[in-house]
Amino acid sequence: MPTRQPIYPGGKDTSAGAYSPGLIVGDLVFVSGQGPMNATGDIVGDTVQEQTRQVLENVKTILAEAGCTLDDVVKSTVHISDMGDFARFNKVYETFFNKPFPTRTTVQSVLYGFIKVEIDVIAIKQ
Repeated sequence: MPTRQPIYPGGKDTSAGAYSPGLIVGDLVFVSGQGPMNATGDIVGDTVQEQTRQVLENVKTILAEAGCTLDDVVKSTVHISDMGDFARFNKVYETFFNKPFPTRTTVQSVLYGFIKVEIDVIAIKQ
């Protein structure tokens, strides 16, 4: 069985619960659902566009700790609090990825507090 190596942004475990922000298992990198929080834990942005940018920057940070980029992402799962925001979310999302885009599942979910979007990804370490 492959070893599981946790990924902590900046090398520190600041998780609020019993999970790893990221996990390397063999050639795969799993990034837990990222919200629009900055390094101090404050929510960044009031709009779905602003929050999507912050979420994807957070995903990029964790991927970088594993030696990956967004180009290595093969699957994303998106939780959005209001599907009425989908087009605005998608416009920002597509600027972070190159074609062929990763596979994606997008669902409407009840998210914590004022969070409008949360994204988790799976990447393949090259």
